[in-house]
Amino acid sequence: QVQLVESGGGLVQAGGSLRLSCAASGRTSSIYFMGWFRQAPGKEREFVAAISRSGSSTYYADSVKGRFTISTDNAKNMVFLQMNSLKPEDAAVYYCAVLLSGRTKVSVKRGYEYDYWGQGTQVTVSS
Repeated sequence: QVQLVESGGGLVQAGGSLRLSCAASGRTSSIYFMGWFRQAPGKEREFVAAISRSGSSTYYADSVKGRFTISTDNAKNMVFLQMNSLKPEDAAVYYCAVLLSGRTKVSVKRGYEYDYWGQGTQVTVSS
């Protein structure tokens, strides 16, 4: 199993920045991809960004490209999401998730591909 703990959420004004962190523990050697998803009230969960364990591959939702940056610190088994130029529509609960190795074809933008999830951290953006 893999345990995930997110941190870094909070209240920020539109145009501001936040940095989310996610610490993984347990079977971290089996992690293939780490991703961030978000869910706003009344809306479905949506993909935000994903990064391969090596950090060599990154993927972003169109809505956050150029504003958000995902990164990883393998030594500490952590993944980060730097969020700049935040907009009110970015407000949501942000979830960290991991996708374990062992599959040949995965779609990192699909939440159902991920094996473990964190408890989420709230991001609120005031206009």
